[in-house]
Amino acid sequence: MKTILVPFDFSEEAENAFAFAKELATITQAHLKLLHVIEIPTAQNFNTMGEVGLGGDDINNIFVIELVEKRKKQIKAIEEENKDKAYTFSTKIIFGNPYAGISNEVAEIKAELIVMGSKGSSGLEELLIGSNTEKVVRHASCPVITIKGEISPNDIKSIIFASDFTEENEAVIPHLKKIQANVNAQLHLVKINTPNSFESSRESLKKINSFINKHQLDDVKIEIYNSDSEEDGIIQYAEDNNIDMIAMATHGRTGFMHLLSGSIAEDVVNHSKRPVWTMKIK
Repeated sequence: MKTILVPFDFSEEAENAFAFAKELATITQAHLKLLHVIEIPTAQNFNTMGEVGLGGDDINNIFVIELVEKRKKQIKAIEEENKDKAYTFSTKIIFGNPYAGISNEVAEIKAELIVMGSKGSSGLEELLIGSNTEKVVRHASCPVITIKGEISPNDIKSIIFASDFTEENEAVIPHLKKIQANVNAQLHLVKINTPNSFESSRESLKKINSFINKHQLDDVKIEIYNSDSEEDGIIQYAEDNNIDMIAMATHGRTGFMHLLSGSIAEDVVNHSKRPVWTMKIK
């Protein structure tokens, strides 16, 4: 792993993600980059050096200028704290929309992993607003680890990969094997059976064993788990078996198709208390 990107907004969730990423970067000797996005009101203007131009409401201008200066000092302090580590470290402050900024940075530095915090959401907020984390999970071109609380990579001894084990999921396996090797975890390959998507145990086991052989997976455990829905089954299996991380592929659907089909991965990211590793199927 060469480059890990951490979107950082100074929240408790972002601090937890940053701590996790620092430990992972130490293990992998990757370059760790911290990205802070400042959302500026549209009436403001600014240049590439972060100097804010006046225009519009003076009180808002003063607030924005003070915020930018505060963030610059905070980021500088973080740089000092992270020099001379086992990993190389850099930071960047940009202005604008967080999701767009993260996406552009991933493309620019060719990030191999994003580690970001999430509060999760539910109900009306989840339906109407969504979050930058959800958008990143849905669209990112590299794997994303979503962190909810304090956890170390060394705490991850087991990972559930929930899938239907069809060819569609095969593209994510090299990346999944990489994170499994980095944290030295056992991989639980789980088929969730639901009333609307039932498959016999014999058929599922045949498919999973073929999947294991094809991708030369090591240290694996096979399970068939029954539940009312895929999302509930994944979370329940993780809880019942004390799984440390959930791993899933996501389709990255948008718009009307996303509303019709929903996204199991995004739902799990929202509702799971455990770290969730996701990667978009291209």
